[in-house]
Amino acid sequence: MRSSKRNISIYTIAIHTFLLVLSALFVIPLGAIVSISISSETDIIANGFKLIPSVIDFTAYAYIFENPKTILMAYKVTIITSVAGLVLYLIMASMIAFALSRTDFYFRKVISFYLFFTMLFNGGLVPFYILINQYLHLRDTYAALIIPLLGNIWYIFIIRTSFQQIPSAIIDSAKIDGAGEFQIFVRMILPLSKPVLATIGLLQLLSNWNSWFPALLFVDNSDLYPLQYMLQTILRNVQELTQNMDNKPAYLFVSQQIPTESMRMAMAIVAIGPMMFVFPFFQKYFVKGLTVGSVKG
Repeated sequence: MRSSKRNISIYTIAIHTFLLVLSALFVIPLGAIVSISISSETDIIANGFKLIPSVIDFTAYAYIFENPKTILMAYKVTIITSVAGLVLYLIMASMIAFALSRTDFYFRKVISFYLFFTMLFNGGLVPFYILINQYLHLRDTYAALIIPLLGNIWYIFIIRTSFQQIPSAIIDSAKIDGAGEFQIFVRMILPLSKPVLATIGLLQLLSNWNSWFPALLFVDNSDLYPLQYMLQTILRNVQELTQNMDNKPAYLFVSQQIPTESMRMAMAIVAIGPMMFVFPFFQKYFVKGLTVGSVKG
């Protein structure tokens, strides 16, 4: 009996130790990013990256927020496109998944194959560019930033599998009580599927927040630059400035004053900061949502 308890204790300690080490492997890089972002550029050049900065310097953040209106406008565009894209995607994906989960839907196999086929092959970048610009005339609009965010088919199949796990007796009883398809979908299917919808919503929101490629293709107006693309533009301008200056004393002065390395990390903090505050609201659904829908019962 004592041997069994001792083995359990050793096993528990080993598991906890492993999880602590694994957690540290995730936390330490984030701490390093924060540390580098507030480090002096001269210290980075002289001593390399450090987990604890020798001298705290916020010059990188000062360069990024030199024009606060630009950054705030980029935040505004990113928030609008991320939230609007998330809401539209969840509505679209859940409705498609509900139809495909119904065994009495005659065309569900054909539509499932069509959707799956688009995961393997697509029309290509050039036709997509021509469609958005010349046919839909969406250049320099929010729609050009939101529509590309709605094309994730994989999440639709995950939601569909989750819907298939809901007992059909629940739907049958609702039909007996006189509920229509839309009422069943809104009042029964969606409330029972909160974990998977919250998980897919979080993953889709992260994807939307990090989106920058549609802006590269379809946006010329700087007021419509999302945050990620705006930060890339700032960093590219800084790199061009340091590379194209003449080899004069002024060049040495400017190159030392522009914190290129620390600015990279500061941009990462500016970009991921809001998402770190969003995750706790999804945490209670996240663990359950990762497994629900993975295996059809």
